[in-house]
Amino acid sequence: MSLQRFNQLPEAQAELLLRSCVDIAAWIAAVVVARPFSSVDAALAVAWQAALRWQPEEVSQALAQHPRIGEGAKGQGQEARFSQREQAAVNAQDAELSEALRVGNQRYEQQFGQVFLIRAAGRDGQSILRELQRRLNNSAEQERQETAEQLREITMLRFKELLSDE
Repeated sequence: MSLQRFNQLPEAQAELLLRSCVDIAAWIAAVVVARPFSSVDAALAVAWQAALRWQPEEVSQALAQHPRIGEGAKGQGQEARFSQREQAAVNAQDAELSEALRVGNQRYEQQFGQVFLIRAAGRDGQSILRELQRRLNNSAEQERQETAEQLREITMLRFKELLSDE
């Protein structure tokens, strides 16, 4: 979608579109109210600043929308399409990698009480597994911060992609 079209969307449609990037109401509202944007960079700057204000409970709520790494997203909506593309490099045909990710996800969820979140775009399955194993050594506070940062990266990539689809 062009920036011009995004700027002209009715508020409810813009909110729905942004929800596919991340389901955090305050972030969505901040981006929608800041329209019209003069450039994609201006839109991304507003989105980034709004993402820096996320509260831990908002991040936790948004995590509920993300599939486990290696499992892929279900559904047909924009959010599912984003997730499927982002995880495309995780080779589901590699049984050893799939099992290591499954076990790692399980350990992570037991330890931190949430799904393991990582910006999968641009990473292969082995690098994701290494990050998962590294992050299992984080404290709860370190992991809270790292998860929020990963969610911000995912959100920004998705928003940028939305604004670049003509």
